[in-house]
Amino acid sequence: DALLVIQWNVRAFMGVKNWPWMKLFFKIKPLLKSAEAEKEMANMKDEFAKLKEAYAKSEARRKELEEKMVSLLQEKNDLQLQVQAEQDNLCDAEERCDQLIKNKIQLEAKAKELTERLEDEEEMNAELTAKKRKLEDECSELKKDIDDLELTLAKVEKEKHATENKVKNLTEEMAALDDIIAKLTKEKKALQEAHQQALDDLQSEEDKVNTLTKAKAKLEQQVDDLEGSLEQEKKIRMDLERAKRKLEGDLKLTQESLMDLENDKQQLEERLKKKDFEISQLNGKIEDEQTICIQLQKKLKELQARIEELEEELEAERAARAKVEKQRADLARELEEISERLEEAGGATAAQIEMNKKREAEFQKLRRDLEEATLQHEATAATLRKKQSDSVADLGEQIDNLQRVKQKLEKEKSELRLELDDVISNMEHVVKMK
Repeated sequence: DALLVIQWNVRAFMGVKNWPWMKLFFKIKPLLKSAEAEKEMANMKDEFAKLKEAYAKSEARRKELEEKMVSLLQEKNDLQLQVQAEQDNLCDAEERCDQLIKNKIQLEAKAKELTERLEDEEEMNAELTAKKRKLEDECSELKKDIDDLELTLAKVEKEKHATENKVKNLTEEMAALDDIIAKLTKEKKALQEAHQQALDDLQSEEDKVNTLTKAKAKLEQQVDDLEGSLEQEKKIRMDLERAKRKLEGDLKLTQESLMDLENDKQQLEERLKKKDFEISQLNGKIEDEQTICIQLQKKLKELQARIEELEEELEAERAARAKVEKQRADLARELEEISERLEEAGGATAAQIEMNKKREAEFQKLRRDLEEATLQHEATAATLRKKQSDSVADLGEQIDNLQRVKQKLEKEKSELRLELDDVISNMEHVVKMK
């Protein structure tokens, strides 16, 4: 039963070891620190409270800046309308371009198909031309052959008449020869019958001689076989005596080896059970660590989402800062123009100077507030990134350590299993020999 459970566990592990989540688990598992998990959670809660407070301040500041960005939003909407119009025109142009590309591809395919058909037609035309030339040559040769045959036929007609006369004479001579051949055939048949009788008598005598020769050889072979069997039986009896003595000694040694193998088998089974227990404990620990890892991953995703939100807010504040810088430049330019006008008018009044100073002070205050909010958000984002990287590094180290311990135990278990299989195989071999 234990072997079946081990086989089932190994089969299940082989089935899931190549899953992407399982590979990620193998890499992250050694990095876990279960003993410090609660402490890290408390630190994360404190950091979350700080971030929440910073977010509240940022939200208040954002509302103040939103009141000053109404005109910017209007300009942004106008620009978006222009960009949308440009994008629509660009989409139409891209659609036309895609349609032209599709038409080009279709035309190229048709041109390629027509080219291939033209090449096939040219090949067929060349073959037909060659066949035509060949047939014309054969036709001219046939005409020549027909002319030659006509001349030959005329000659044959002449020779035919001469041959018919010769055949008539030869027929008469053949009739005379047939009579002579019939007489000779009768004489030949009589001689063949006499010759066949002599051959039959000779074959009968040869068969008798062969039969006697075979009987003699068979008797001689039987005598040799009996002598060899007697010698072989003596040799086998001596070999059996020696084998009996050897087997008695081997049996004694085998019994001793069997007892040693039984002891080794029991020791290996005890070691194997111990390793199985250690592996089961390690698997339980790995499952606990995996649960903690899942919880930390969930928290990590939440922190990443929060970081992304803060980065978006930081980007918005940077845009607002750029807008304020632009407004500052505009105010500075207006201030210079007013100063020039006042100089041209002969001097500036005290009320105008005070107004300019007030505007400059408001601008400097807005600039300082924006810089402070930007620096605060950047510092918060950097802190969260550092915490995230440190947590991931710690989790990875813990997972690597647990994985190395598990691999070591699996290796020792495999070695013990091989030793146990060798002992069992040796015992079976000894039992078969016994």
